[in-house]
Amino acid sequence: MSTHVDHQDKDKQDLNKFGYAQELLRSMGGFSNFAISFSIISILTGAVSLYGHGLTYGGPGMMGFGWPIVALFVMFIAAAMAELASAIPTAGALYHWAAILKNKRWGWYTAWINLIGQIGIVAGIDYSVALFADPLLASVFGYESNNTTVLIAFTIILLSHGILNHIGIKIVSKLNDFSAWYHIAIVAVLVASLAFFTKGGLNSVDYLFTVGQTFSDKPYMLAFLIGLLQAQWTFTGYDASAHTIEETINPRVRAPWGIFTSVAYSFVFGFIMLAFVTLSIKDPSAATGSDNAFIYVISQALGGTFGSVILWLVTAAMWFCGLASITSFSRMMYAFSRDKGMPLSNQWAQISKIYRTPAKAIWLAIILSFLLALVDYIIKTVNPDATYTTIAFLTAVSVVGLYVAYGIPILLKLLAKSQGKFQSKHLGPWNLGKYSDFISIVSLIWIVFICIVMVIPPNQMAGYALGGMLLLLVIMDFAYYKKNFQGPQAALNKSMDEILKRERELEGGNSLPGNTNSHRAKQ
Repeated sequence: MSTHVDHQDKDKQDLNKFGYAQELLRSMGGFSNFAISFSIISILTGAVSLYGHGLTYGGPGMMGFGWPIVALFVMFIAAAMAELASAIPTAGALYHWAAILKNKRWGWYTAWINLIGQIGIVAGIDYSVALFADPLLASVFGYESNNTTVLIAFTIILLSHGILNHIGIKIVSKLNDFSAWYHIAIVAVLVASLAFFTKGGLNSVDYLFTVGQTFSDKPYMLAFLIGLLQAQWTFTGYDASAHTIEETINPRVRAPWGIFTSVAYSFVFGFIMLAFVTLSIKDPSAATGSDNAFIYVISQALGGTFGSVILWLVTAAMWFCGLASITSFSRMMYAFSRDKGMPLSNQWAQISKIYRTPAKAIWLAIILSFLLALVDYIIKTVNPDATYTTIAFLTAVSVVGLYVAYGIPILLKLLAKSQGKFQSKHLGPWNLGKYSDFISIVSLIWIVFICIVMVIPPNQMAGYALGGMLLLLVIMDFAYYKKNFQGPQAALNKSMDEILKRERELEGGNSLPGNTNSHRAKQ
């Protein structure tokens, strides 16, 4: 018990030195911090909802080669981000890192680009839940699933996530802990079911590594690159461990491990799951031609009733993923509003006195995610012949938005190191040592490459949407930023050296109170 209290005091002092009081309830352990990122990555959401996309463009080889290739490079990015989380443990995460390493303008743009990605990931995840839940409900209640019923299901799912996040971090934390084990259990059930009960048996292992087969009109190499969206979107959202860092005990160690291990475990369990699903395929052409390739493959392999049970279990895992994504999104928005980075910031930075959660930020996250899907629904209603799919549009927006935001502080860290502004003494206990620069450079090369791939046809609509959002961001730069944004308290007139000096002052007995009435600790 005394160790727990000691950590709480040290964690509060760590936050104080960056200029903030302890407002959020610090109750998350290491597993809970890992679980929120693992749940948002959710191999039972990204890999499953975009299974048809990957199969259509890259064939079975997308699972055998595409998934490991993407996972390898994402582990580089996760390691580079984990190092920064250990050095700068605030809920602002990416944009605090950028502001401290460079300046407040870089931080402001990083925050907004991250928010764009967060809107896309929440909308994409909960729309994936709706795409699975609505046809399953339609088969039970006898109605026809269409774009409108999917949107209604999407709305109900979003509301359920908003209510639970509003009620409190303790409930959500427990559900996220359960979600991590649930994901592993359902993957095990799915793999065992396919291994022992697939009708007609599994294909030979070499089928998993078949390349050259595409069910699109693109040349195979281009099609394979387009198909990488399946894996790349799955490996998003692991910055959640950094966004909940002010609610985590011993965050300088636990949050970095949460970021890195959530990617590593998702890689392993995801590959095993995709391997067995792909080896159970009987007719890949029919699967890619169906409304939902994953549902088709499982139904063909396991039969009607048994297959439906498995699909319901998978849908529940997706729901947990959406719950965790709202938690991450709202914390990032709360931290940004705390620094006056958004219009009406005083509203979004408010903490519920009853639940100790950023309640208004939670509901703003719900509304923005709904609006992104609603705009797409209206466009497709007006133009029903549109060739792109809603899920590909939403997921491509989130991939590019999030990975650009991931890349900015990694780039700024390299620049700061070259200028002597970020040195080994500034690192936290979790760091990459002599491999840091190499890992950061590889990460940046992959981010540039994947952001280009994600907006080429047929995902050009995502590119247009991102372009429009960035144009709006430039307008906001002149309309809001210059007049209102002072920058993160963590970066105001501070370098990493000054933050270290502040740490020594606090360790001398001048720690600041973690009262709940002030967003910024008194200087």
